[in-house]
Amino acid sequence: MAILVKNIKQLVQAEPKSIKFRAGKEMQKLPVIDNAYLLTEGDKIKDFGRMEDFNPDILKKIKEPIEEIDATGKFVFPSFCDSHTHIVYAGSREVEYIDKIKGLSYEEIFKRGGGILNSAKRLHETSEEELYDQAWQRLEEMASFGTGACEIKSGYGLTTEDELKMLRVIRKLKENSPMTIKANFLGAHAVPLLYKDDPDGYVDLIINEMIPMVAAEELADFVDVFCDKGFFTVEQTERILMQGIKYGLRPKIHANEMACSGGIQVGVKYNAISVDHLEYTGDEEIAALYKSETMPTVLPGAAFFLGMQCAPIRKMIEGGLPVALASDFNPGSCPSGNMQLVFAMGSVMYKMLPEETVNATTINTAYAMDVWRELGTITKGKIANFFITKPMDTLYFMNYAFGSNKVEQIFLKGKKM
Repeated sequence: MAILVKNIKQLVQAEPKSIKFRAGKEMQKLPVIDNAYLLTEGDKIKDFGRMEDFNPDILKKIKEPIEEIDATGKFVFPSFCDSHTHIVYAGSREVEYIDKIKGLSYEEIFKRGGGILNSAKRLHETSEEELYDQAWQRLEEMASFGTGACEIKSGYGLTTEDELKMLRVIRKLKENSPMTIKANFLGAHAVPLLYKDDPDGYVDLIINEMIPMVAAEELADFVDVFCDKGFFTVEQTERILMQGIKYGLRPKIHANEMACSGGIQVGVKYNAISVDHLEYTGDEEIAALYKSETMPTVLPGAAFFLGMQCAPIRKMIEGGLPVALASDFNPGSCPSGNMQLVFAMGSVMYKMLPEETVNATTINTAYAMDVWRELGTITKGKIANFFITKPMDTLYFMNYAFGSNKVEQIFLKGKKM
């Protein structure tokens, strides 16, 4: 069915042609159309523009039924792209949250077998079917807040068998969900207890066994490493990334969440599509990222939940960098995939302008998961992923009303959800 949305108060991120991302001062630019229409056909955007320029004759060329929607007083946005999630996991970890309240750090909880290791134990004991059902519920929740695409990481397996199990669940989600999904192999999420005294031995396992098997089944789009204090070194990260590249996997990096780890620089060196977290980002890191093809991605929910310092987003933007904002939806450091909340946190915690937060959660995150050609803007020929808001006075209400769900109707691949 074709969809014609009429009388849109403001059509947001309406781009005449595809762009990769917006960086620096350009992040303050946001193309919008007042009193607009949007027309879809099949799963693609067919046309858009001002209502006064709408030509009804275009409807005669559409061979499928057309549903008309009056969006008077409402805004239309391209769906959010969430370029960093860990939603395939078993159960929750609220007991560890109480430990955090009592003063234990993320690293202290990890060292005593909590954190990622706790999730790995639970995942090992959970079937693919149950993991799929839990993840499906999380996807539906994410979609209800306006997300239309996401990247999902493995990393709670930490054995070959369980990493493959996670990636097979992600593949099934890809096949069945209306969302656009990318899979990320994150075997290097933590060193399992079995290799506590031999972390290089675990790196060998990732390189010699896991990556070849992941590639053989075509289970992942990306390869990722937690390159940070207490996790994987720059040297170990380089070995893993080189093997991933050899097998056709584009690098991503968890970097500089705990310290200036060198993760940003190694990500740029190996042309990672993104480096994520970035709480510890200084002049050297900004210089390394400037004019690279690597998207700096900040995860406000994790910094908020863990009580960490905020990444220096204003300094990054002033240094000419693009910035993406993603959720980090996971059981330990951000149990939320609400991208509207991430959108608002960009302003509340990082002093980003509303135009910057739109760019950071749509086109820039689309680039960070390599779907910018298909998603991230309202552009003819792109996939028809968008949402209609409830009535709002201004676009700025999206940043202001951080506790409300402003989405009224959701469309993924041209279909109403």
